[in-house]
Amino acid sequence: MRNWGGSVVHFNWRHTVYGYVQSCYTPLAQRCYSHGGKLESDEEFDARWVTYFNKADIDAWELRKGMNTLIGYDLVPEPKILEAALRACRRLDDLASAMRILEAVKDKSGPHKKIYPYLIQELRPTLDELGISTPEELGMD
Repeated sequence: MRNWGGSVVHFNWRHTVYGYVQSCYTPLAQRCYSHGGKLESDEEFDARWVTYFNKADIDAWELRKGMNTLIGYDLVPEPKILEAALRACRRLDDLASAMRILEAVKDKSGPHKKIYPYLIQELRPTLDELGISTPEELGMD
């Protein structure tokens, strides 16, 4: 059993003339940490990311790094996380990153056609307040 990228992976080994070789692996659907800490609840996960994007001294690199990490998870971020990220874009005066965030969320929604409209509906007051247009409003869809 190994821990790669926050997921526990179990290996099946088979014996050959030359020793043991890996035949296949099966990732488990559970968030585990190498330091043996407790599992993080959804509320704690959301709060951690909101706090990350609400940092007053966040810079453009940290914003991009955070979004790349967040988008890499097997989930669509909650509206409150996206709101904090969009506010960070506004503090940095970085409209391009705001567009990339909205495009990434649309892409993460994949074939589930109700998720992206729901997120835009929830983010509409923030988008209007910050003066951010959606990619669809700019003809980028």
